[in-house]
Amino acid sequence: MCGISGEARFDGATPDTDAVNRMTAAMRARGPDGEGAWSDGWITLGHRRLTVIDLSEAGAQPMVRDDLGLALVFNGCVYNYPELRDELRAAGHTFHSTSDTEVILVAYAQWGERFVDHLVGMFAVALVDRRRRRLVLARDRLGIKPLYLAESPGRLRFASTLPALLAGGDVDTGIDPVALHHYLSWHSIVPAPRTILRGIRKLPPATVRVVEADGRSRERVYWRPEYRRDPSHDGMDAADWRAAVGDALRTAVRRRLVADVPVGVLLSGGLDSSMIVALLDGAGQHHLQTFSIGFDSRGDESGDEFHYSDLVARTFGTDHHRIRLADGDLGPAVRATVAAMTEPMGSHDVVAFHLLSEQVARHVKVAQSGQGADEVFAGYGYHRLAASAREDAAAEFTAAFFDRDHAELTEVVEPAYACDGDASGELVAADLAAPGAQTAVDAVLRLDTHLMLPDDPVKRVDSMSMAWGLEVRTPFLDQDLVTLAAACPPEHKLAQGGKGVLKEVAREVLPAEVIDRPKGYFPVPALRNVDGPVRELVVEALGAPEARRRGLFRRAYVDELLAEPDRAQAAAGSNKLWQLGLLELWLQTHGVS
Repeated sequence: MCGISGEARFDGATPDTDAVNRMTAAMRARGPDGEGAWSDGWITLGHRRLTVIDLSEAGAQPMVRDDLGLALVFNGCVYNYPELRDELRAAGHTFHSTSDTEVILVAYAQWGERFVDHLVGMFAVALVDRRRRRLVLARDRLGIKPLYLAESPGRLRFASTLPALLAGGDVDTGIDPVALHHYLSWHSIVPAPRTILRGIRKLPPATVRVVEADGRSRERVYWRPEYRRDPSHDGMDAADWRAAVGDALRTAVRRRLVADVPVGVLLSGGLDSSMIVALLDGAGQHHLQTFSIGFDSRGDESGDEFHYSDLVARTFGTDHHRIRLADGDLGPAVRATVAAMTEPMGSHDVVAFHLLSEQVARHVKVAQSGQGADEVFAGYGYHRLAASAREDAAAEFTAAFFDRDHAELTEVVEPAYACDGDASGELVAADLAAPGAQTAVDAVLRLDTHLMLPDDPVKRVDSMSMAWGLEVRTPFLDQDLVTLAAACPPEHKLAQGGKGVLKEVAREVLPAEVIDRPKGYFPVPALRNVDGPVRELVVEALGAPEARRRGLFRRAYVDELLAEPDRAQAAAGSNKLWQLGLLELWLQTHGVS
């Protein structure tokens, strides 16, 4: 786990080493254990290192193999690297380290651009093929590891975070109207390749981009599971699917144990993280370190789920850390969280993840987490609605998922930032109608998993954990488990109020009280209600001189949200107010004028 950066020049100029150094320095938190740089005429690479596998200098980056004509910077973890190393040794290759980084280099030497097909894990790769004068950029299948790009005439820069590219300078920081439309429609999600800024894009998940030294480039999507029934599964009943999913999940959890440092678990007390603890215990990982966080309650809204996380910790005898924070901790935490955001993220629990990661990083460098289970196994109410969608699945999804429809957005955004047409509705409709999904439920799960998820919980967890040098691994986003789940008949996933097949697996290892409890979310009442110091921060951001100069939002709309809403509209109004204020606060924090 690390931070990577670089610049390639296509116009005969020398890369700006100072700019690459600034980008690298901006990611020190992602890699507090070391740094490095390497240049080869037309390209410069930078790296910050978090030591997890091969703690020696032999695993340092940028990694260069002169005998192979290759250089590499890499962020992430390849879980099957021991098996790949054995396979590549059998093919005649040699190794000078025990790192997964070198396995990627040698895999490219063996298989060329198809090297990604052999990798199981989470990764963002920038590999220089010196003999062909070629840069190869690649991102893992579910977009767990980020890779941001800034292109200008004669130049390409890349980095693990968007603020790192800002630190490099010379970036178009104008607001992208289409991205703003997405942000305000989809709980602040801006799917790849866009970001909120016009001059910065991100490589989509499951994509390889090959860039030649003259600037020509091409992209290939190397993985896309089919969301339809596979004939090889004919005859499987509910028990067979439970067994298959259980086996795949146990493999996914076991894979994510590869490390030369201890591995903990982020234990919310929900079904997903509790299953990880149970399966790790079943794999012989006893006395795990587990971590939960809670906040002040508000009225009848609880600020923690300690009852359930404590129950799981007792059941499996974990070394449990219960972290409680007061509302007074949230004001300063919001500012620190926004500074750590690689993109603006309006989810209330992003602050909780930032605070939790700070505490966890004091004890372990690696932790497993339950992110992704709801998207992959149909855990949300709108998944069940899709099963009854009669004619227009896109309209049903829009009504259930969107924060605002296109008509309302015209009242929110000033004309200078308005989008031509309903960009968000059109993108959802096109994705849901694309071939490869057998039913409306399949189409919605595909959209959730491959379009929305990488830029919501996945991005949130990566940004907040890496802000403290903590590597978080997500077993529910294992490529083989996701492929199996995509082929699973929807009725097995929708059963029991959602995630039915997972709940059946869980019944073999967890107390029923954890499985049959009401669905919970990461509760942060003070943020959900946008009151106290948090409200003051939002009001300050929306009224700041920078916000007024920028003029993103219609003042009448902002004033209406700031007015005391009636009881029926309080929750919705607070969410919308937080979303607008968070965007402005992020832009101001990162110096976007």
